[in-house]
Amino acid sequence: MKNWINKYLITAGALSIVLAGTSCKDETKKKPAEGNNGNTEATVANVSPEWSQLFIKNEGWFGGDGIFGIPMDGKEFVTATDSTITLFTFGDTMIGHHDGKTLVPEDFQMINNSVGILQGNTPNKSQISFHWKEGEDPKDKALFKPITPNSETDDYYWLGDGFVNTEGDDNLYIFAYPVREKDTTGIGGFNFQQVGVNLIQIPKGSKPPYLDHAQLETPFFDSETQTSFGSAIYVNTRSAGAPDPDGYVYTYAVSNQEGTKGLLVARVQPKNYVKFDQWRFWNGQDWVPEMGEAIIIARDVSNEMSVSPTLDGKIVLTYQRFTMGPEVAIQIGESLVGPFGEPEIVYRTTENETNETYFTYNAKAYPHLSKPGTLLASYNVNSFDFWADILKDPNLYRPRFLEIPLER
Repeated sequence: MKNWINKYLITAGALSIVLAGTSCKDETKKKPAEGNNGNTEATVANVSPEWSQLFIKNEGWFGGDGIFGIPMDGKEFVTATDSTITLFTFGDTMIGHHDGKTLVPEDFQMINNSVGILQGNTPNKSQISFHWKEGEDPKDKALFKPITPNSETDDYYWLGDGFVNTEGDDNLYIFAYPVREKDTTGIGGFNFQQVGVNLIQIPKGSKPPYLDHAQLETPFFDSETQTSFGSAIYVNTRSAGAPDPDGYVYTYAVSNQEGTKGLLVARVQPKNYVKFDQWRFWNGQDWVPEMGEAIIIARDVSNEMSVSPTLDGKIVLTYQRFTMGPEVAIQIGESLVGPFGEPEIVYRTTENETNETYFTYNAKAYPHLSKPGTLLASYNVNSFDFWADILKDPNLYRPRFLEIPLER
């Protein structure tokens, strides 16, 4: 079994993330956090125990990361109602059973991806279900396995952001990152690496296990810089409830450049979402057809994050600084391409302080599940000694939730 930390290393350049994460962890204990008025202890976000409890389970699905939340009616920025269906997508997932205190190896399996489906706008355990495929082998249980022309037999997927294309073809789209194990050492000293960016296309009305889905290879990956699109999506359309719609879907990427993990952005009209030659990339002045000309619009972001509107028409980035650091940050911008203000640290995670092997990563927000004037956000928890720690703490590998006030 692979070491779980590798996942977060390879998807954006392993060595650089290790160094950035270690640097962040050390430095934040020694100096004030930028953008927080010099107060390293300041915490403006409130924990949300109700949402966190939603993902504490002892039977079936009992852990996963990733957790993007997609409103299935396409109303990304409209407050959810009792009838709203939210699809939560997960990367590596734990299935099995335990007693809440200990776990034994023969009672669980790791699969590479799964989903949860929640009805309503509250964290009601009776209204959420979790889904994967049936199969003998753990790799056969993942909902999605690479089947594109360039995939290989043992490739597997981790999932990125997604949306329902209500102003295009009504399909559900989810970014999927094919990962391949190698006989030789790859990026960062590991023997596997991300090898592309694919797009999963799910027809309207399809239900798990989504046997009628299609998979599309995209050109939106660069192995040298580990540029990888699908880290966040902002649907800037009227039907999505965007406050200032221009009719485009904005898709964001992380890229290792200039000594940072930087944020890039592209846009395309919904009707052309799978016409990849129609995508245009922001070069600082204009939208251009060459991905290589895209510029960094924010720095030190996480592999997974979110882009959301504020009530006063601005844009807020929500992410984990340096991907694996303890700081959950937001940045307020004037537009979907910036400029963005300095990072504001809204929460400092504690799991990594009380358990020296634990780490936290990949914070993001859920606008449609948020209360007015706040952002509901989550972050993931994992361990550098995962296979030992999960046996002692079966519920460690799950999202924790926060409510971030935007009016302060």
